[in-house]
Amino acid sequence: MSTQTAGADLANNKSMSIIVTKGSLDWAYPPFILATTAAAMGLNVTMFFTFYGLALLKKKLNLGVTPLGNPAMEMPMMGMHIGMPNIASAIPGVDAAATVMMKNLIKKKGVASIEELREMALEADVNMIACQMTMDLFEYTKDDMIEGPVLGGAATYIETATKSDINLFI
Repeated sequence: MSTQTAGADLANNKSMSIIVTKGSLDWAYPPFILATTAAAMGLNVTMFFTFYGLALLKKKLNLGVTPLGNPAMEMPMMGMHIGMPNIASAIPGVDAAATVMMKNLIKKKGVASIEELREMALEADVNMIACQMTMDLFEYTKDDMIEGPVLGGAATYIETATKSDINLFI
C-alpha cells in the first residue's frame, strides 16, 4: 500500500474523543480501556485530560478510590458482594483500605495497571491533550507529566470533537 493510500485510509477511519475529568483509580480505567480498545479497532482516538483527570498524565501516579458518594461500589468478599454505606467513608483509613482492596482485586484478576494502559494508549497513537488551563490552575509543569501528551485548551478539544464520530465524557 502506498503512503498516499495509507494516509487516505487513516483519514477515513472513524474517530472518537474522550473528555477525561476524574483522576481516581476506579475512574481512570474507563477512559483508558475505551481509548485502547477503540484504537485497536482502527479508530483515531483523542483524549482530553482536564481538571482532576489531568492527574492521570503525571509521571508518578498515586491513585486511590473512595466509596464516598458511590453506593454502587460493591467489593467481592467472603463469597458475596459487600457495599459500604457512605457514612463509613468518614472513618479515618476507610479510603486507604478501599484503595488497597481495589488494587488487590485488580492484581488478582490480572487487570492491567493504569500505567500499563496509559503506555498502551501511547503505543497505539492515541492523541492525548493535557488541558493548559488546568495545568496553570493546579500549577503543574510539563516536567510533572509523562512524555507524549500535547498541551491544548478547550478550543483544541472542540476542534477535534466537532470532527469526531463518537464523543464521550467520562
